[in-house]
Amino acid sequence: MIYKIPNIGFLCKYPRKYSTQITPKPFHEIPGPKCLPIVGTLWKYLPLIGKYKFDRLHWNGFLKLKEFGPLVREEMIPGLPVVWVFKPEDIEMVYRCEGRYPERRSHLALQKYRLDRPEVYNSGGLLPTNGPEWWRLRRIFQKDLNKIQNVRSYLSKSDYVIKDFMECRISKYQNDFLPELDRLYLELTGLVAFDELLGCFSGKEIEPGSKMSELIDAVAVINGSLLKTDNGPQLWRKFDTPLYKKFCKAHLYLEEIAKDFVYKKVLQLEENPSAAQRSLLKQYLLNEELDIKDVIGMAADLLLGGIHTMSYTSAFGLYHLSRNIPEQEIMFEELNSLMTRNDSITETMLNQATYTRAVIKEIFRLSPISVGVGRILAKDAVLSEYFVPSGTIVVTQNQITCRLPEYFQNPEEFKPERWIRGNHLYKNIHPYLVLPFGHGPRTCIARRLAEQNFQLFLMNIIRRYKLEWKGDDVLDSISIQINKPDKMVQIEFMER
Repeated sequence: MIYKIPNIGFLCKYPRKYSTQITPKPFHEIPGPKCLPIVGTLWKYLPLIGKYKFDRLHWNGFLKLKEFGPLVREEMIPGLPVVWVFKPEDIEMVYRCEGRYPERRSHLALQKYRLDRPEVYNSGGLLPTNGPEWWRLRRIFQKDLNKIQNVRSYLSKSDYVIKDFMECRISKYQNDFLPELDRLYLELTGLVAFDELLGCFSGKEIEPGSKMSELIDAVAVINGSLLKTDNGPQLWRKFDTPLYKKFCKAHLYLEEIAKDFVYKKVLQLEENPSAAQRSLLKQYLLNEELDIKDVIGMAADLLLGGIHTMSYTSAFGLYHLSRNIPEQEIMFEELNSLMTRNDSITETMLNQATYTRAVIKEIFRLSPISVGVGRILAKDAVLSEYFVPSGTIVVTQNQITCRLPEYFQNPEEFKPERWIRGNHLYKNIHPYLVLPFGHGPRTCIARRLAEQNFQLFLMNIIRRYKLEWKGDDVLDSISIQINKPDKMVQIEFMER
């Protein structure tokens, strides 16, 4: 398997705290791939001659860790060093040095597109924006999404949507279940964000070329373009490259649908404020600190982030459960004691499903949403005894570290029990190892909602179906900013 690497425990012996008497090694001595003039290390990513791959960040990470150690310095673009961080103690230090307004260098094409359209947007939105403007948006938009009581208020409707999905789509899918999951999470996004049932499971919207089908395709194009435009020489900043043209066309489609939702809700509020049901969009429109352009940007961000992030994660979740029947049956027995097949899932059931929550943690360990988190350091740091100056781009490598035997016994095995106190497999796990949604002020704004929907989905599926994997032996990930399954998701669903 691609994850099998030699034991490298000797790399992880540095203390968590660094003595003030130790002089850090200079930044330029951090080991890493050789940087050539003009081309940097991009030549190492070229087909045939390069050993790295743009779309397999975790493969690259394992190779760099093995060759250079737990801290790696690389200049893909000359003069723009990036530091890859593997040790959990160093990852913790990265978050401690992110500053009041955590910054990152990502989603650059998204930022350019929106800033080039000031008639529609005030900013690049939450994803690429940094500094005080990012905090202004974050502070306002997170009010409804961060409170657990608000998230729980969507529980019954989300549970209904998932049960409807199971009735309409599971018996009809062919070859690849991933497109069906895309439809599920678009429907859940529409429900919470816009108080709309989009009809993604039946009728005309299920057909290729329908409005919702085209939206899913547009979001896939945008997400698939981000990593390619973030890395490399960025010629798209000077002229419209074919990739950037494709990105702009897809985002324009996304933008038009976001605007439709926003203006429809505006009309509802003007005609009868009490008629519009509670939704994120309604709350944002009623907030006097936001204007219509802020809300359009957030509506687009909700659509952009609400579909594939959790559809891909759910696909990996089904893969792990269908490949590990004993663990699947333990989960079923727990759920069988909490609910019948057609019960509506309640908050009490969510809280009592201890093994199910451990399953989710294990899924995030083995198949995280992304390889790690990028930050621009707000202040100087010492990582693995090297000095790293403020302003440096650092990228944590949680996906790689979570597969190392130094931190997890038998790391390739799917063992939810390792997360349950009192179980013989349980041990204290460094809190900065498994961070699927990031950490700190810039953690995923919809984390609580995503976790709730993911748990609802798994509980409904396992309570009703026994899963058996029918695809290739190993389902790995492709890096497109987030981790996408690299093969078809082929599951047999057998009624219990």
